[in-house]
Amino acid sequence: MIRVGLLGAGRIGRIHGGNVAVSGRARLVAVADALADAARDLATALGADVRSADAIIAAADIDAVLICSPTDTHADLIEAAVRAGKAVFCEKPVDLDAGRIEACLRVVAASGQPLMIGFNRRFDPSFAEARRRILAGEIGPVEMVTILSRDPSPPPPSYVTRSGGLFRDMMIHDFDMARFLLGEEPVEVHAVASCLVDPGIGAAGDVDTAAVLLKTASGKIAQISNSRRASYGYDQRFEVHGATGMVSARNVPVTTVEIATVAGFRTDPAQPFFLERYAAAYRAELDHFLGCVADGTAPSPSGEDGLKAQKLADAATLSHQTGAPVRLKA
Repeated sequence: MIRVGLLGAGRIGRIHGGNVAVSGRARLVAVADALADAARDLATALGADVRSADAIIAAADIDAVLICSPTDTHADLIEAAVRAGKAVFCEKPVDLDAGRIEACLRVVAASGQPLMIGFNRRFDPSFAEARRRILAGEIGPVEMVTILSRDPSPPPPSYVTRSGGLFRDMMIHDFDMARFLLGEEPVEVHAVASCLVDPGIGAAGDVDTAAVLLKTASGKIAQISNSRRASYGYDQRFEVHGATGMVSARNVPVTTVEIATVAGFRTDPAQPFFLERYAAAYRAELDHFLGCVADGTAPSPSGEDGLKAQKLADAATLSHQTGAPVRLKA
């Protein structure tokens, strides 16, 4: 039984903590959070102790830590945990600065401890199956990837000011998914963006509507479309076009019920947001991490995957600011 400590009892921490509690291969030992009430409530619900983050990292009765705390704490907590001999799962990103991520990954490598980054979409059952079929050659060599990712409503401007911007906060998932589906590293990034949804986001220095083109060295192309507004639910789709066919993954509706009348056909909207849409992905993601800890194998996505997605986000930000494509260093 893998003994787990949870750092962060907010929205995503509650998801991961709950999944540990029902996993069957791990036990949640302790929870830490800057808000004492949040830590106490989650620990009580899941039968765990409340401890400080430092105490969890130093504890002899904890094998692995899940880092679900604010972004600006991630790199420091990762370094402390691996130095203490803990396996680490960390929500994206490691940090908003690629240089800081590189320094953190050097500490991880020196420790020999496993680090997994929380790009949960790789574990969505439909997305994972689509990639399996791509790797099986069912559509031939990949030529073009199209990813659509749109939130149901924008976050408050107060969130935007500390998020790192749409490319680093929201689209970073799509950069990882583009790499996952292309099978090659993008070497060129061209981004365009606007503020069309909430003027407050623009006033905070960010955008809420964006499109990015990625190109690999061999010429494969990925198109990413992001919006902070989708009136019909949480829009999460992609299409991969290959030399001999195409594979796509569509939205997941609230139910599969369909009503047919003289007025036409009517179905339910897409799932309302990421907690519902990716519930199965979060479970599969945690199971993969725990399996790697148990078996002593390297988890994926790795810290290097987190770094590469961050560099794409940085390049997209620069491209938007300058209006020109950005070439990535090899």
